[in-house]
Amino acid sequence: MMADALRIGVYVCHCGTNIAGVLDTADLARFASGLPHVHVARDYKYMCSEPGQELIRQDIREYGLNRIVVAACSPHLHEATFRKVLQEAGLNPYLLAIANIREHVAWITADRESGQKRARAQIAAAVGRVARQRPLEPSSYPVTPRVLVVGGGIAGIQAALTLADAGKEVILVEREPTIGGHMAKFDKTFPTLDCAACILTPKMSAVKEHPRIRLLTYSEVESVQGSAGRFKVKVRRRPRYIREDLCVGCLQCIEACVFKALKIPNEFDLGLAKRKPIYLPFPQAVPPVPVIDPQTCLRLRTGKCKQTCVEACADRQAIDFEQQEWIEEYEVGAIIIATGFRTFDPTPLAYYGYGRFPEVYTALEVERLLNASGPSGGEIVLRDGATPRVVGIVHCVGSRDHNYHPYCSRVCCMYALKLAHLIRERCGAEVYNFYIDIRAPGKAFEEFYERTQKEGVHFVRGKVGEVERLSTNGDGLRLMVTVEDSLLGRVRKIPVDMLILAVALEPAEGAEQVRQLFHISCSSEGFFLEKHPKLAPVNTASDGVFIAGACQGPKDIPDTVAQADAAAAQALALIDRGVVEAEPNIAWVDENVCSGCRVCVSLCPFDAITPDEEKQVAVIDPTLCKGCGTCVAACPSGAAHQDLFSTEEILAELEGILAQ
Repeated sequence: MMADALRIGVYVCHCGTNIAGVLDTADLARFASGLPHVHVARDYKYMCSEPGQELIRQDIREYGLNRIVVAACSPHLHEATFRKVLQEAGLNPYLLAIANIREHVAWITADRESGQKRARAQIAAAVGRVARQRPLEPSSYPVTPRVLVVGGGIAGIQAALTLADAGKEVILVEREPTIGGHMAKFDKTFPTLDCAACILTPKMSAVKEHPRIRLLTYSEVESVQGSAGRFKVKVRRRPRYIREDLCVGCLQCIEACVFKALKIPNEFDLGLAKRKPIYLPFPQAVPPVPVIDPQTCLRLRTGKCKQTCVEACADRQAIDFEQQEWIEEYEVGAIIIATGFRTFDPTPLAYYGYGRFPEVYTALEVERLLNASGPSGGEIVLRDGATPRVVGIVHCVGSRDHNYHPYCSRVCCMYALKLAHLIRERCGAEVYNFYIDIRAPGKAFEEFYERTQKEGVHFVRGKVGEVERLSTNGDGLRLMVTVEDSLLGRVRKIPVDMLILAVALEPAEGAEQVRQLFHISCSSEGFFLEKHPKLAPVNTASDGVFIAGACQGPKDIPDTVAQADAAAAQALALIDRGVVEAEPNIAWVDENVCSGCRVCVSLCPFDAITPDEEKQVAVIDPTLCKGCGTCVAACPSGAAHQDLFSTEEILAELEGILAQ
């Protein structure tokens, strides 16, 4: 387009007082009106509102504008909004530039004069850039009507069932031998004290029986290629050494195993009980198929074993010691990540005595003691079999601590109150809760807190400073807890038999590898980052990839289930559209300039570039390219280019900034 044919409109948003409270928006509009090719410049209180959008549409029609600059908030928030405005007015939606004067200026600038100067520079840069932008058209392609759900805890289970009930095919991948996640380890849930197994087990069974769900346990996602609508996923299946298609879950193989040392800690019981090399994690496991541990099975380790398990399974012949890892490949249209959390290891906090004193437990270990299928059959007993008479529960272990995790883990106060109630109920022990603040903001949470108070649970507001061993003569108590009681204004020493640490929730093991695999971002705490904390809480920066549950941050079961349904709804919306429109800001290679050096091939994080051996040039797959610009920046011959980020556009943007 000839320079004299450019007709640019500039619109400065007040954003209430977010921008106008710091910057003189009328002055910015006057400044913009003097920039080259600007025919209309206005300021308005809320440009994203319907009247603000209509103002732009009217000006495009009345003044024949063919380029638009909006000086407002981050393009992550409203770029799509204003592109739609241009399209409705008959203008190509990619002839738009956003000057982010809220996050980049108003929110970070205290000095009005310097802020005004910076805002002018941002607007001048956007005007310079938009003058060199050209019309683009997005490409489109059909969506594969299948969803991958990664993680088989309550979030993954809920998302999978919602999608399957809506008629979509689901691939549910879980790295453990069974689905259920942490919830399967609980006895009851707060504040209603519902049986966790009674709630969860029917959903686990529904997953197994659902004709549209392909359940892959003991498996992990190996690689992910492609983009929203057509991802190509490879799943690594680990051998159980027991064939799922032949096993009937009779468990006779476990009974027949002659391994009698029983020195293998049971991972599901957090090491509080032992298991054999062939085992079922817990009675309600899904699938109800045992797994053989290759690290401890004599047959797999040494080849020397009586193989009584094989004899016990002679009629089914389900045991197969020749199984090897294998890869399964799937095409899916959307991905939901629900990899959950892990609990904080309090060992570094030596003053609590965890790992030194056998009477000190984590809350999750006590959950297993309380569970009827746990190591003690639901009875609260210490490791030596004794029943505790006085129990202490320490809140915020690893949470709200700048040495470890500064965030609140949200569920700790309530699960500590639940444990206090259940311990009082099971063994009648006296219970002390050592807390900083009781946070009970959910439905019926405050009432549950008051209930535990009425049941005689003691609450001591203060941080525990030290836990020491007491001499155990006769029936004396075992540990001395030193705590600063901030309400009484003095240090107290309270003897207990058992100390429970309400530990923090932190990102699941391997979260960093998952982040890299699916090309998503993490927050500073390591949890997966949503696209927008309010408007897109289950979306990620990677289109077609959604998050649900505690992998996004600590949350309780109701919030997890709600978020799983939200993620499923987003995946359904994507699939039911049937077609995905890909952003046109992708890279491309000028074959006349490309030298075939292959520098870009190795650098592309999305595997979108392949070498053409015949032409000796690089070829970019537009369906895989995400427009990150890595290849453009690295290309030594200048053959790689990117739409919406051309060299001319970027240089014009820099000139606009430096000219002010």
